[in-house]
Amino acid sequence: MDSSSSPAPPQAPARSRGSSNASQRWSILRRALLARSSSRAPEGTSRDQDIKDGTINISRKASRGFNLIECHSLPISRLMKSLENSSNGNENDLGCQKDVCVFYKLPCGGSSKLNLVYRREDSLELNDIEASNRYNIDTTGLVCCWPSEEVLAYYCINHSDMFRAKKVLELGSGYGLAGFVIAACTNADEVVISDGNPQVVGYIQKNISINAETFGETKVKSMILHWDKEQASEMLNTFDIIVASDCTFFKQFHQSLAQTVKSLLKHSATSQAVFLSPKRGDSLDKFLGIIKENGLNCELIDNYDPTVCNLHKKYEAGDDRTWPNYDKEHCYPLLVRISSFC
Repeated sequence: MDSSSSPAPPQAPARSRGSSNASQRWSILRRALLARSSSRAPEGTSRDQDIKDGTINISRKASRGFNLIECHSLPISRLMKSLENSSNGNENDLGCQKDVCVFYKLPCGGSSKLNLVYRREDSLELNDIEASNRYNIDTTGLVCCWPSEEVLAYYCINHSDMFRAKKVLELGSGYGLAGFVIAACTNADEVVISDGNPQVVGYIQKNISINAETFGETKVKSMILHWDKEQASEMLNTFDIIVASDCTFFKQFHQSLAQTVKSLLKHSATSQAVFLSPKRGDSLDKFLGIIKENGLNCELIDNYDPTVCNLHKKYEAGDDRTWPNYDKEHCYPLLVRISSFC
């Protein structure tokens, strides 16, 4: 043991930490409901600050990503102006106060770029949670672009040849950065970007319209796709490649996700699904077991890209402190390659 290193601060037992987090969540929900039903307290009161502070304390959302793709925020007004000057005329419905635009400069040659409209990270509302209960979906895809999605997009850029002339599906896409990158950089024949949340799919369709000129001859579609529903017959066994990021953390969806991959992946020796997912305790391992139970083959790869791996080691060792809450279990995605052929 290095005598110069400081001992780690004592941690509360897991049970007490869990109880504390649960109490904070219920407290936040109670205050949110009271704030919604009461007109006595204006915005910006101490109650609003309590809700914000409590959410920060218990949130597992990563505060940043690996910064693999250059991006910066763009005022919605500037995007609207650029669309007004283009032949698309897709500036309608872009002025929502809940929205922000993120400009991505893609490292795939030429002047490839994406303008993606997202919901602001702090704009999740109670009606979003009500919608998730109604459709039996989660709201994670509505909150932000998660680190695994960024890594998946970067991986797809560096392996663009595998998508050439292929029909590609992104599952549980959230805002679909990986799907949009595949459409913009790889000469895929068709890219279908899917999610189970209708609100998220609305943003995907909006972003398809905004970036239509970036995709060249590649056909790009959005789709509401629930893993636990029977898929349309015309979709069965038609996709050459399926991609997904951080879709294995809800164990109750493991079986339906595995069956969705099996039913939609084309029966071909070259067809494959590429997942990027953190371990998240035993969640990823349990998913891999269910993949095998469904007669599919899978390969787990830890070191799949030198740039990502080196960044991970720096964050984990504390050599780079720009990601202070970095946690390997929740932030570093492993590569899972799935196929139906040995």
